[in-house]
Amino acid sequence: MGREIAQVMGYEGARWLERSSRDAEQPQQAIAALGLKPTDTVADIGAGTGYFTFRISPLVPEGKVLAVDIQPEMLDLIDFVKQQEQISNVETILGTVDTPNLPTDSIDLALMVDAYHEFTNPREMMEHLMDALRVGGRVVLVEYRGENPLIPIKGLHKMTEKQVQKEMEAVGFTWKETSSILPQQHLMIFEK
Repeated sequence: MGREIAQVMGYEGARWLERSSRDAEQPQQAIAALGLKPTDTVADIGAGTGYFTFRISPLVPEGKVLAVDIQPEMLDLIDFVKQQEQISNVETILGTVDTPNLPTDSIDLALMVDAYHEFTNPREMMEHLMDALRVGGRVVLVEYRGENPLIPIKGLHKMTEKQVQKEMEAVGFTWKETSSILPQQHLMIFEK
């Protein structure tokens, strides 16, 4: 699709995902923009340590959060926290580079935070997510703004809004909106 794919951050980098400076990225603003309903089933794709998973789970008390990652070690961390905190509406799912391993029509929203640019096979992954989304389901991507050279992230770990739209539309998603509420990242919403 005209771009180089970034390598997946290994589980050895898990501490970086939980850094206190991440609050400056305003994760609560991103979550508020999702417009979640208490009954929603949300797939956190590339969940890592569960940074977003555990912030979303209280907002969907009658639904659930499916934490999907391709690294079993990351899922083990999520399972540990889930057990320690006695959280019942989080499930871990081991995906592959091609599929999140989600059943057809099983989710209302797929969230990818700083993960999509690392997908080895983005088209295949998004085709499977299209199948997993219920009618009216949404995909939300949060990616560092590739248009802004002042954001101190390597270019390989940023994406332009235009590139994301091109890739999502190629698999049949419809762009709904791009929010600029976050200081360094695009929050892009697409519909099935």
